[in-house]
Formats: sequence, C-alpha cells, structure tokens
Amino acid sequence: MNLAKVIGTVRATRKDHRLEGRRMLVVQPLTFDREPAGDPLVALDTVDSGPGDVVIYVSSTEATIPFRPGDTPTDATIVGSVERIDTDRGTWTRSSR
Repeated sequence: MNLAKVIGTVRATRKDHRLEGRRMLVVQPLTFDREPAGDPLVALDTVDSGPGDVVIYVSSTEATIPFRPGDTPTDATIVGSVERIDTDRGTWTRSSR
C-alpha cells in the first residue's frame, strides 16, 4: 500500500469499455511526512475520493483485486481514505468521529 494525495481528475471521451463507469483520478505519491515521492499517476477510485484527499492506493496486480471477478485494466487503485498519520510511531491510524 502507498500513500498519495488526489491532485486532479481525468475525463476521457474514449476509453477501454472495462473502464466505463469508473472514476479516474490523478494522485501524487507521498512519504509519511506528506512530501512528494515520485511522479503523479492515474488511479481508479473505489472510495469516492476527491481533489485534496489523502488516500491509500495499491499498484500492480493488487490494483485489480477490487474489481474481480471482472478484468479491469489498471495499474493503480485507490482503496482507502486517510484521516490521520501518526509519524511518531511510523503508523497510520483513522481518527474516531
């Protein structure tokens, strides 16, 4: 799993039919200190994220798991929303509401 910030959306008038109805967002990978870590990438969204949100994304083969048993062509998928990062212990925790 990787940490990223949503920095934009992707609109496509033509795309693979297996991506129909799927939201594509541009994310900037981050370190635990919320510093940019590499180039931005496009990820499919499964948690209704939006610009400015800090998210968890998976890549490679793991990126297709949320869409199984179908075959969805993706290299990155957003699978969680981050509300708090605890860098003192090097862990991430979700704050209670």
